[in-house]
Amino acid sequence: MTVRVLLIGGTDSSGGAGLARDIATVAGMGAETCVAVTAVTAQTDACVSAVQMMSPELVAEQVKGASGVDAVKIGMLGSAQIVSAVAQSLPAAPLVLDPVLASTSGRALLDGAGMEALLTDLLPRTTLLTPNLPELRMLSSRLGLKDECDEATCAEALMTRGCRAVLVKGGHDEAETFCEDRLYIQTEKRQIFRGPRYGFSLRGTGCQMASAIAVTLGQGGDLRRAVSKARSLVMTRFRHEL
Repeated sequence: MTVRVLLIGGTDSSGGAGLARDIATVAGMGAETCVAVTAVTAQTDACVSAVQMMSPELVAEQVKGASGVDAVKIGMLGSAQIVSAVAQSLPAAPLVLDPVLASTSGRALLDGAGMEALLTDLLPRTTLLTPNLPELRMLSSRLGLKDECDEATCAEALMTRGCRAVLVKGGHDEAETFCEDRLYIQTEKRQIFRGPRYGFSLRGTGCQMASAIAVTLGQGGDLRRAVSKARSLVMTRFRHEL
């Protein structure tokens, strides 16, 4: 049976990230997609020039209309009202939450109230949270943790709010020769995934990673296998750009 994944997030007019990247990733893995659009954005690789949010009611109706899904991936949410609407409408399926807090160019895409709603309403429903290092720090600060707290403490604090696991993406690390992602699972030992670091960046890798993980979880795979497979897809994309 073909796996069906619900993708919740914003559109990207350039096609580099957001729902465009999600759909391409899921379809490339042989799964079906259904979508709930939270925002329409006008953007390029350089900047986000305009954002139009959907109403929370419309987003909730889209989520409810996507019945019979095997997994859910959430990206850009945009407001506290939309976070709450999504949380109240979610189907019972594995959920991968990629906390889109700002664009690559630095534009804020979720304010403080939105982050509070994410931590309160969505985190208890989340199978896997996939923050990069800046996102991890921003979310941890909302929990009252200080900047000097180590990564493991931040991940554990997020898991105490209800999510089953946290994958910290290491693309923003200062290591020069390798890129390392670290998977924290409640009551289990941390697992490290390490690969080469390339001398350039690509937009949408976080979207691709989270969407690919959702597909494998929807197929019944475990978290470690899902992360490993998703990393392989991202690394293949980097190699094709060399």
